[in-house]
Amino acid sequence: MSDDLPEPVRALLERRAAARQARDWAQADGLRDELRDLGWEAIDAPTGSTVRPLLAATGSATYADDADLASLLGEPATVAASLVAVVDDHPADVDRLLAALRSHPQSAEHEVVLVANAPAAEPAAASETGVTTLRIQERLGWADAVNLGLRRSHGSVIVLMDTSIEPQGDFLGPLLGAFADPRVGVAGPWGVTSGDGREFGEASPGEVDAIEGYCLAIRREALQPIGGFDHHFRYYRNADLDLSFAIRANGWQALATEPLPLIRHEHRGWTAHPPAERDRLSRRNFYRFLKRWGDRRDLLLHPAAHDARGRPARRTPA
Repeated sequence: MSDDLPEPVRALLERRAAARQARDWAQADGLRDELRDLGWEAIDAPTGSTVRPLLAATGSATYADDADLASLLGEPATVAASLVAVVDDHPADVDRLLAALRSHPQSAEHEVVLVANAPAAEPAAASETGVTTLRIQERLGWADAVNLGLRRSHGSVIVLMDTSIEPQGDFLGPLLGAFADPRVGVAGPWGVTSGDGREFGEASPGEVDAIEGYCLAIRREALQPIGGFDHHFRYYRNADLDLSFAIRANGWQALATEPLPLIRHEHRGWTAHPPAERDRLSRRNFYRFLKRWGDRRDLLLHPAAHDARGRPARRTPA
């Protein structure tokens, strides 16, 4: 730990290191938030934890926090849809996505917003017409990176596209058709339901409890009051459940569409981690979801007669 750190920051970092060593993840997350309130971001690595300052995303700054880019969500939409994708360590996956969009023209006017979540993450096609690339010099957590893209979007509907997705035809027209129903706030081809808020399973087309994040479309008006994903979700798993429930808690519906012409390839966010680590990260995120929504049985479309007993289950597969 650097001697150049302010004393309050150093003290919080030391307390957080002790909490992580004791595997007290709840306390470690709380101390991360306290560091963030002081203007510092905790960076965890196998060798230990450090911090870096949250700098404004202007001029020669090297780090962009999602709060530093002014949100466009309060402005009127200028295109039918914004397609948002985050590029991490596999820029070729986004090149595949963009190539598929070129090969299969979409029936709805749209823009593409890419978040290059590391200096080397920018794909070869980032300079294409209609593609906006937000460049970040230091890696952000999953939710912060996605939120940057959401906040800088101009679409009436904003579609989070995982880079594992490859369109095989016009998927955007049918997807936007779901929003012809003014009650729909979030939609996508992969929906899930639950009887107890703990076990989630694949659902048939129609109204569902949540939309999975592989292709998750959000009405602009439904996104405005919540602003995006909870920044605590530094790993992607179960963040889609949390966002779907946040939107539905405001009175909107979640709708699973009929199957769309989309291929799902290897999901890097899942395969990049050893099984034990991704299980730990997934479990932490699911407990975070339960802490916020576990008692909201009113948000379940088909609640079971009794809550399930035993430890919370994680959704499978990735």
